[in-house]
Amino acid sequence: MTPEELQARCRRFAIEIILLVRKFPKTVDGYVLGRQLCKSGTAIGANYQSFRRAKSHADFVSKIKVSEEEADESVYWLDLVNETKLIESSKVSELLREAKELTAIFTAASKSAKSRQ
Repeated sequence: MTPEELQARCRRFAIEIILLVRKFPKTVDGYVLGRQLCKSGTAIGANYQSFRRAKSHADFVSKIKVSEEEADESVYWLDLVNETKLIESSKVSELLREAKELTAIFTAASKSAKSRQ
């Protein structure tokens, strides 16, 4: 996958997260989970875009690690949405799968980048 393809994939994920969260119930749990999921789900691509312009290798490693952590955090929030049945949608399972794949991609990239230090 090219860097541009990964950037587009992260952007699609962020958009799908935003669209999903808009469907959450207007309850305390819907608000809290929605806010956390929006923050982590949109931060993946933002940090990826940022680390593509890193000024040093250490900066690159640091920013790629943040994308990994945000993807993993998105897995956590999507798991909670799924387990609490906050919203009934096959989209939750699709996004959970994608968040796990993004986590794996950024974990591998982080390990590879660290080995080059």
